[in-house]
Amino acid sequence: MNLIQQIRQIYVPVHDLDRAVRFYRDTLQLPLLFQTGSLAFLECNGVRLMLSRPENEDFAKASSVLYLQVNNLTEAYEQLLAKDVQFIDQPHLVAKMENLETWMAFFKDSEGNTHALMNEIVS
Repeated sequence: MNLIQQIRQIYVPVHDLDRAVRFYRDTLQLPLLFQTGSLAFLECNGVRLMLSRPENEDFAKASSVLYLQVNNLTEAYEQLLAKDVQFIDQPHLVAKMENLETWMAFFKDSEGNTHALMNEIVS
């Protein structure tokens, strides 16, 4: 049996909790589970995103990159562009293996954290 079974929760540091909740809930359309005090929890297909102001300077750095799987990268990219999401690049091929292509487009959230939309296409 593996020691680690799954990723259950990911912490994303934020400066403005209400602004971040609006971005993840309204722009990325992740369901808000609950918000209390300086914490908010959203659902992403079995993985919780915890948004919070940093407890101390050690947690104030940029977050890990979230790679968010989408069914149609071009469509998701265009929908988020229409919502004024700041993209770092356009959808592009990052890896091509024998029968699998991985495409990504990187963007900034409302707090300056970098994340990516990704799509894996089996050929």
